[in-house]
Amino acid sequence: MNKYFLFVAIMFTKITFAQVVDPEKQLRTKDIDTLNGWKSSNVIGVNFSQSSFTNWAAGGQNSIAVNSLFSLSAKYKSKHSSWDNFLDLGYGMQKQGKDGEVIKTDDKLDFTSKYGKDAFKNWFYAALINFKSQMTPGYKYPNDSTIISDFLAPAYITTALGMDFKKGENLSIFIAPVSGRITIVNSTLLADAGSYGVEAATYDTTGKIISHGKKIRSEFGGYMRIFWKIDIMKNITFQSKVDLFSNYIKHPENVDVNWEALISMKVNKYISATISTNLIYDDDVIIAVDKNNDGIIEANGPRIQFKEVLAIGFTYKF
Repeated sequence: MNKYFLFVAIMFTKITFAQVVDPEKQLRTKDIDTLNGWKSSNVIGVNFSQSSFTNWAAGGQNSIAVNSLFSLSAKYKSKHSSWDNFLDLGYGMQKQGKDGEVIKTDDKLDFTSKYGKDAFKNWFYAALINFKSQMTPGYKYPNDSTIISDFLAPAYITTALGMDFKKGENLSIFIAPVSGRITIVNSTLLADAGSYGVEAATYDTTGKIISHGKKIRSEFGGYMRIFWKIDIMKNITFQSKVDLFSNYIKHPENVDVNWEALISMKVNKYISATISTNLIYDDDVIIAVDKNNDGIIEANGPRIQFKEVLAIGFTYKF
């Protein structure tokens, strides 16, 4: 009887152990498998600000402003490769004063696709393509009849081959000694003026156009992109993205810089505050400075461009 009981106990233990271990193995295998495949994230944000003055002794003008953003990422990962895609759209408008014009405060169209193949620890052989432009015309305010930019004017297309160092989802350093960049200015007016580094139109002694400006400019050089993201504290995140490009053919020492930084502070599921900055330096973009707004140009040349936006509003992630 005791022998029979012992035999039954041993068999029951084996069956129970198998019932526990086998699903656990399957679960572990499933967890590993779920790391592969597609992973996407989408964020929509709308920020609104308004100020109103009535009999305000200190003075002021009524104003209303709306900023919106849409950020999409789609990432594919397999055992030995990865494919990351990002699309960032941003647009903002503002009206100041009772009879003030509605002016554009933000306009961004930025798409990046990067494919990587395993090389060695944390390093990938990688190829990247990036497209930057805007969606609507930009004007030289307060003169809203002088167009200084438009859709595809300018637009930048960068292609690059190199190595990508990735540490999880929050750090990527892409180094490409072989890269090309195309600048598109799809506006005859802006191309004739030689805007954004394209070759300007040529004129005869009477001022008549001999040939229109070029709408495309090609460059060959080295490219680097750095992305870094960190949680400063609970519900506060900082991320930074830097693009660097050096033209091997013309003034390689003058490195073009496009640096974006974003601090995100989450109040709750739907309400957030963001501080974003964008610093640009491009040696081929000539900026005229009229300090007194009297039509007299005091300086003319490449300059550091800087933009800062503070926004509080609705954000939804899905």
